[in-house]
Amino acid sequence: MQTRWIRLSEWIQTFFLMRHLPLTVKLFLFSAFIVAVPLGLVGLISYERSADVLQSEANESSLQILEQVKSHVEYYVTDFEISTLRLLNHPDVVRLLKMRTLEEVQQSGIRKQVEQVLKNTTYSRSDISNITLMLDHLQTIDTAGFLSTVPAEELKKEYWYPGIPESGAPKLISRVIRYQDGRQEQVISIVRRVMSPYTLQPTGVMIVDINFKRIQEISEKVSIGRTGFMFILDSQNHYVYHPDLQLVGTPGPENEFPEMIKNDHGSFISADSPRSFLTYSRSPYLGWWLVTAIPYRELTDGITYIGHTIVWTIVITLAAAYLLGIGFAASLVRPIKRLRKYMRKVEVGDFSAGKLKVTSRDEIGQLTHGFNEMVKRLESLLEEIYFTRLRETEASLRQKETELKALQSQINPHFIYNSLETIRGMAFEHGMDDIAGMSASLAKLLRYNLKNDKPTVRLREELSFCEMYLRIQRYRFEERMTYELDVAEWAMEQPIVKFALQPIVENSMNHGIEPGIGRMQVQIGAYRDGNAYVVSVKDTGVGMKPEVLERIREDLECRDVLAGGEHIGISNVHRRIVYLYGPLYGVSVQSAEGTGTVVCIRLPFEQ
Repeated sequence: MQTRWIRLSEWIQTFFLMRHLPLTVKLFLFSAFIVAVPLGLVGLISYERSADVLQSEANESSLQILEQVKSHVEYYVTDFEISTLRLLNHPDVVRLLKMRTLEEVQQSGIRKQVEQVLKNTTYSRSDISNITLMLDHLQTIDTAGFLSTVPAEELKKEYWYPGIPESGAPKLISRVIRYQDGRQEQVISIVRRVMSPYTLQPTGVMIVDINFKRIQEISEKVSIGRTGFMFILDSQNHYVYHPDLQLVGTPGPENEFPEMIKNDHGSFISADSPRSFLTYSRSPYLGWWLVTAIPYRELTDGITYIGHTIVWTIVITLAAAYLLGIGFAASLVRPIKRLRKYMRKVEVGDFSAGKLKVTSRDEIGQLTHGFNEMVKRLESLLEEIYFTRLRETEASLRQKETELKALQSQINPHFIYNSLETIRGMAFEHGMDDIAGMSASLAKLLRYNLKNDKPTVRLREELSFCEMYLRIQRYRFEERMTYELDVAEWAMEQPIVKFALQPIVENSMNHGIEPGIGRMQVQIGAYRDGNAYVVSVKDTGVGMKPEVLERIREDLECRDVLAGGEHIGISNVHRRIVYLYGPLYGVSVQSAEGTGTVVCIRLPFEQ
């Protein structure tokens, strides 16, 4: 596997990094690549960004136009809806609605009066094509002068008829009126149920047909690009308005309508050919979709011009960069070739050519100057090699001597351990139990030091080691010193730096008990602190003066532990904890003169 990676690396360096090509060719190709890639990326990003900006501007402009048109159309339709209410509340129409039979209608002669009311409303506005009042089981009245433009049963088959609200609310539809004389007219119809004054239930339908005169006037005032146009769709995807009036009432675009119903407004590019940039906005009041369509090719004319400009800019810039690169490469390679020729002479030991002339202060000039200095010192370096070999031999001897001393130092602890066991045996023979106990404790301490070379141990093991040390100190101080280990079971298996407690307890012994008359208690405890735990060593000794406490705190941070001296044990423990766990952990000291000292060891808590 390693051989394959080596081969792949060599292949990449040979073919992609052009390892074996002349330096002139490399400089030319690399400079061309460095210029071409950024320019290409900038051009591509600029082109894409320009396209996005043009589409965004077209979208915003179209949305503003649609909002204006929408407000005009909503106001226009609202006015007609009010007119239908006026018609339904007209006294003659109300009289007609109260009649229950066809005979009653014929005898009263109300039909002509209602027909006149409808005609008056139609004549009052040029944009009303027809008004139809169709009463169930009675008759149909319209302003065309005959029974109806389309029989009632035919109207009920239209796609929009089942959707007329039973509550009497108006519904807007687009349809084509086919008159009996063969004429056809595309209209927008306001349809609403007619309620019976007695039962308040639907008893018929009123249809007000509006021609496109006013809507066409509004649409013609809208300018959408050079060839763009606006059309309107109802909630069932039928054309309410289209510049081509032959499409009114027919189904709208099947592919685009599902995209529009996802949001109240937006824009997208149609999938049909030729593609168009469509911007749409929904009127919640009318239930219509107002849509502007701009041919995508018209929209991208500006983008294409920008793209051509970017391409030509890149081509011209690359041509200029290549010409400059050729001259730049030649100026770099020429002094390198001269230096290579001189180096070949030096390789065979020919120093007769003297120094190369330094013609510049750039890196190549510095390289030439450095090579001259190297040749100058070459002979002197041959002499220095002799002395270097002597120093290497001397260093090797010193290293062997150090290794020998290290081997000897490993023998000393074993010798001391065996000696302590001998003293312990002799003490038992003479009945000196105290001396035997001290020897046994010292032997255990020495064994703890020898058997474990790991940097950390469990707190249980470290406490056991520290307790053996405290027992030895009890032999020395007797009743003047007592100790207490108050550590919860959860802390016993937590990790702690090896030999962390004994140096701190030793400092308490040496500096905490007042000479001659001092008494002291040492208490070791542990507690949680967030994601860490703290082992505390508290004594009731004489404490420290402020200046001494400040000096110890400074030693914890910057003292050289290899230099030795007073309080070196605490600094050693702190430095080892920081090395193992980082600066968030370590040793801290709190003390006051006459009240004792508290040393806290902060360590990471192991879950």
